[in-house]
Amino acid sequence: MRYWRTLNIVFWTMAACILCSLYAQVISGWAFGGPDHRLHYLPDGHGNTIMDFSAAGYRAGGVTLPSAAVCQRLHPVDGDNTARIQAALDRAAGAVVLEAGDYDLAGNLSMTHSGIVLRGEKGARIRLTGKPHSFLEIQGSGTWREEGAPAPVLDAFVPAGASRFRIRGATEFHPGDHVLVLRPVTAPWIHFMGIDVPAAESPRQASTSAGSVISTDRIIDSVEGDLVTLDVPLSDALDSHFTASSLVRYSFPGRIAEVGVEGLRITEAFDDPVIPQQAIVRMDAVEDGWIRDLEIETTQNGIVIGQAAKRLSLTNIHISHPKAHLGPAEAVDFTLQGTQILLDRCRVSGEDSWPVTVRSGATGPLVVLNSSAAHGGVAPDRPWTTGLLVDGGQFPGGTERNPAILLASSPNGRSGQGWGIGWSVAWNVTSPFFLVQQPPGVLNWCIGCMGTAVTIGGSPNGVLDSPGAMVFPSSLYLQQLRDRLGPDAIRKIGYSEGAAKLL
Repeated sequence: MRYWRTLNIVFWTMAACILCSLYAQVISGWAFGGPDHRLHYLPDGHGNTIMDFSAAGYRAGGVTLPSAAVCQRLHPVDGDNTARIQAALDRAAGAVVLEAGDYDLAGNLSMTHSGIVLRGEKGARIRLTGKPHSFLEIQGSGTWREEGAPAPVLDAFVPAGASRFRIRGATEFHPGDHVLVLRPVTAPWIHFMGIDVPAAESPRQASTSAGSVISTDRIIDSVEGDLVTLDVPLSDALDSHFTASSLVRYSFPGRIAEVGVEGLRITEAFDDPVIPQQAIVRMDAVEDGWIRDLEIETTQNGIVIGQAAKRLSLTNIHISHPKAHLGPAEAVDFTLQGTQILLDRCRVSGEDSWPVTVRSGATGPLVVLNSSAAHGGVAPDRPWTTGLLVDGGQFPGGTERNPAILLASSPNGRSGQGWGIGWSVAWNVTSPFFLVQQPPGVLNWCIGCMGTAVTIGGSPNGVLDSPGAMVFPSSLYLQQLRDRLGPDAIRKIGYSEGAAKLL
């Protein structure tokens, strides 16, 4: 079997090289096009591959964001508008539309049931007057409820990027079942990964501990004998040498869906340069939601996506910092957790906050697509995160000491703080410096990136493929999306095949 797999890899690699040489295109050795105009992937010695990231986003990607029917229109009034808008959201079954004008908010708004959208017409501006500064929580209730006993995974090793594996009791599962892949965190794995640094030496360490469980939220696509196929590949390998993984069906009655906020400008009064850490928009326990077309100004922490979020699109959001804050150094504009999250064509200007952070427990696909920041970039927050793709984009503010793109051990790349992220990719990203490291038994890839790869401490570098020369196709996410759903999927999210330079 391994012989034929190797022969197949050689064939597709040679075919891709011949095809691309005809068009003078640079290709990756890890994800490359064949004569069928689709991507093919080179596995490592254990079968791990770059995952298919294309299921990130609203309704698993390739779907036009909806335009909810208007159920109520509001106009601004003098003084605090919080209660009026909240009352409308509580009654809504569709879009609450804010007409043009300034809406002062002294309090925080919330959306807690499905099918609600807060939409601003052109010229609608939210002015945050309360302290601490915050705006909107879009949040369901409760958490996953496991149903039945977990079914043990029978395979000794399931590679990262795989979507099929064998389980005991597969007949109890059916296509369409919502499931969690449970990967218990064990002391041997923590030691192997170097995450057992004493808290006194690494105060950021406490999020991944022995006895906790890393859960990956998926749907059963098919069942054949003892073999189950998931709708989305795994972002991490399942290795029985370190842990006994399993699969369990779940329900989540409190999770809400088809919710969003769009078309607003949000500002806060700059009367205190030291602002408490409050998210402007927080979204959690939501499946199939969106945040789009927002202008957020002067705020310190922007958008926070929680652990129970799934299939969200964050599109065309601009966060600006025209003045310097003196608040906590850990302020972040976009904080991502959960799974199947797409951050698309977003940008950060100013030099106050770190633009994008991915928190512990997040499981890919997590995609930062064609986004930019004047200062800082994309990094993990705490161990352990898997399956992040930074695809395209400009991050000119990094330095050799503080690179803007970190697929590394910690936000500043210091060794001795445990490995932060694995099985993640920077693809055709432009930034002065990159830090891409290789955790034990795990790969990270920097492919077609324009900038200089740096090394910090004695940590090994990850895969550096085609440094200084962008590869074809121009976007890994968009090509994977077209491969899975066809060219209409690209157009539905606002791209053209020609502009994206796909296979």
